[in-house]
Amino acid sequence: MLLVSFLFAFSRYRNAKRKVPKPSIEFLGENKLFITEATVSKLLIQNQQPVAGQPKEIIDLNELETALSSNPMIKKAEVFMSVNGELSAEIEQKRPIARVSTNASYYIDDEGLYMPLSSNYTARVPLVTGAVKKNDLETVFAFAKMVDEDDFLKKHVIEIRQNNDKTIDFKIRKSSFTVHLGSLKMLKKKINNLKAFYQKATKDKILNNYKLVNLKFDKQVICTKK
Repeated sequence: MLLVSFLFAFSRYRNAKRKVPKPSIEFLGENKLFITEATVSKLLIQNQQPVAGQPKEIIDLNELETALSSNPMIKKAEVFMSVNGELSAEIEQKRPIARVSTNASYYIDDEGLYMPLSSNYTARVPLVTGAVKKNDLETVFAFAKMVDEDDFLKKHVIEIRQNNDKTIDFKIRKSSFTVHLGSLKMLKKKINNLKAFYQKATKDKILNNYKLVNLKFDKQVICTKK
């Protein structure tokens, strides 16, 4: 019994002192790297040193997850360690749905939160202009979210403009007119009106005859000719 206890304690001690090898980093979801593996590795710090080469016993997984999650590019991070001391990190990046271009440039992610631009990858999402403030993204996010979730809007909308009164205008691909949405009230009905208008105008080949398409009124589409 003493021998078994000694061997168990010795094995446990050696395992705790085992050096951590280079961490394994896996990006989940879409393979669009707004943040690089090298940047993630730099965030995996323990006692002001990279975790690789440090004893297994001092590694605090919760602390590492907190460090990763603090990065504005990262939506969620999980860090875990195998029995033999191999450290792995699973990273879920934020997903942008719109890009603000005003006095500052940044993305709005799919939860309505700020996301910085990346030097590694540029997302093809609608441009947001106008009276937009980083701490007040509710209105423009609500419309950008609908654009992201609607096949027609996602294909056609290229720019979203928020006016001073928080009404929304937008532009669509391969068309010169501006669409005035107004407020977000009756939003689905207004968009259905736009789809019906677009289909009819495309069939009649008159899309380029207009400079403004007004969806402000939920029961009709008012068009202003050039």
